[in-house]
Amino acid sequence: MFLRNVLLTGVVLSLGACAGRAPNPVAVVQPQDRSMDCTAIQAESKSNADKLVGLGKEDGGKVAQNVAAGVAGVFIPVLWFAMDFQNASGKEAQALNARQQYLGTLAEQRCTAVGPSGPAQATPPSPSADAPVPATASAPKT
Repeated sequence: MFLRNVLLTGVVLSLGACAGRAPNPVAVVQPQDRSMDCTAIQAESKSNADKLVGLGKEDGGKVAQNVAAGVAGVFIPVLWFAMDFQNASGKEAQALNARQQYLGTLAEQRCTAVGPSGPAQATPPSPSADAPVPATASAPKT
């Protein structure tokens, strides 16, 4: 009886470890950050935003899977082993959000710095509604 309980506990722990995937969070500060320019920062920020959308969808799918396995597990208890308790997508999203904040700080420092050719992200001024409209020469009236 004791051996059976030990074996059952080992099987339960082994199967429980298989449910879901291990989180793989990104590091907030990365080695290439020192050499990134404004364009690279913006590109990585957009890429991270796309990954966050995918992680949100994955997280929603895992919640649905856990609810279904939990309800069905009432009738077939072995299905409880299919539940994902690792929250990999949530941990990865949290790490990506921290990276995004860090990239925002880098962008503030590097994208607004004034160099020899002026501001890095200078845009031409937009005409305001109060600005006078230049007069144009009109054709002689006959």
